Amino acid sequence: MSSHRQPAQVPDGRELVEREDALAGREHAVSEREEAARLREQLVAAREEALAAREEAERAKGELEKRVVELREANENLVVAAIREQTARELAARSSRIKDEFLPMLAHELRNPLAPILNAVDLLNIRETQDPQLIRIHALIKRQVRQMARLLDDLLDLSRITTGKMFLQKRPVAVAEFMEAAIETAQPQIDARGQSLTVVLPSDPLCVDGDPDRLTQVLSNLLNNASKYTPAGGAISISAEQRDARVAIRVADNGSGIAADVMPHIFELFAQEFRSLARSQGGLGIGLTVARDLTEMHGGTIEAHSEGAGKGSEFVVMLPLLASAQSEPIVESWPAPAAGGEARRIVVIEDNVDACEMLKSVLEMDGHRVSLAFGGMAGVRLVHEVRPDIVICDIGLPEMDGYAVIARLREQQETMPFMVALTGYGRAEDRMRALAAGFDRYLVKPVASQTLLDLISGQRGG
Repeated sequence: MSSHRQPAQVPDGRELVEREDALAGREHAVSEREEAARLREQLVAAREEALAAREEAERAKGELEKRVVELREANENLVVAAIREQTARELAARSSRIKDEFLPMLAHELRNPLAPILNAVDLLNIRETQDPQLIRIHALIKRQVRQMARLLDDLLDLSRITTGKMFLQKRPVAVAEFMEAAIETAQPQIDARGQSLTVVLPSDPLCVDGDPDRLTQVLSNLLNNASKYTPAGGAISISAEQRDARVAIRVADNGSGIAADVMPHIFELFAQEFRSLARSQGGLGIGLTVARDLTEMHGGTIEAHSEGAGKGSEFVVMLPLLASAQSEPIVESWPAPAAGGEARRIVVIEDNVDACEMLKSVLEMDGHRVSLAFGGMAGVRLVHEVRPDIVICDIGLPEMDGYAVIARLREQQETMPFMVALTGYGRAEDRMRALAAGFDRYLVKPVASQTLLDLISGQRGG
């Protein structure tokens, strides 16, 4: 049986077109599905990015809020700190004002008892005695009173210097003048310790522009310091020489010397602690600090030298000299002593009864007629009654102080007596105020009796 193969049918054109359209449709469908998948992926990615952005925004918002809180707290802390700082400044200023007011008052109150003690000693010295023990006791009391007065002066001067309230009363002054004054101040302590003092004054009339009282204080502090750290029987020297346009004043001793590790600190406050931890030498340890500061206020320098402990020490003060055309010193003029030393009529106005009585005794021993008043108002009345030649008046008086006393007297008196302010207030501004008020002399307690007697003897009777 023969097979008969059917010939393959060839699609016609229409069928081919339909097949191509179907294939194209399938490819398009696949492409759309792929595009849809891609779009879905992009949408998911966009959603994830949006979510991440939202989380980041939330985190940033939280961080911002945290920073705002921190800044607010910092600002509050800054305000509190500023308020505290302002309060601290105000308290410090108030404390400084209280200290500035307290220290002069403290000095006044501490000097008040010193004055009658010193006058009592001077009064005892006037009475002749052959008892060597009494002579030694008199000298000891006088030295200790003067030492207490020096300590008070150093303490107050240091306060004035550190607060910028130290004022110098400069004038052309001979170097020999304040050297001799310093020697006179320190001599009793040097003599009491049996020490020798060699003095070499400048051969030429050297002059500086300075405050003679303060320059005296510088050198007396150095001499007292030398005596303090030199054993009994030791040697001290003071000399001056010109070095170009400056004068070099040297104070040397053969005492305990200064150790090398102490030398850099010698002018610091309380430096004596380095030299004597047992404080056997006494003092406040501020004398050299005051001497340095006062020297520098005069445009000078001060140096310390020593070869070591036990080998003595040397201090050199360098001060600028005045040119020869300016170097004529001004000598303070005092009235010539009255012939015969006649008695004066004197009124003492002082609220410290012991000081009054001792001063009266000293003045009466010198032949003067003395009347006492223990307050300002009583003093004014007494001056009107007695018509004295001289009035010695304290400044710190109850009810009516010394300034009010002299103001009242100037209003009521046609002719004023010679007015002496005798007070415990020792600041430069106190002195200037008193002299401006009309006082003729200003003396700071305690005053040596002879100083006061010399002043009185220089006034002619009224």
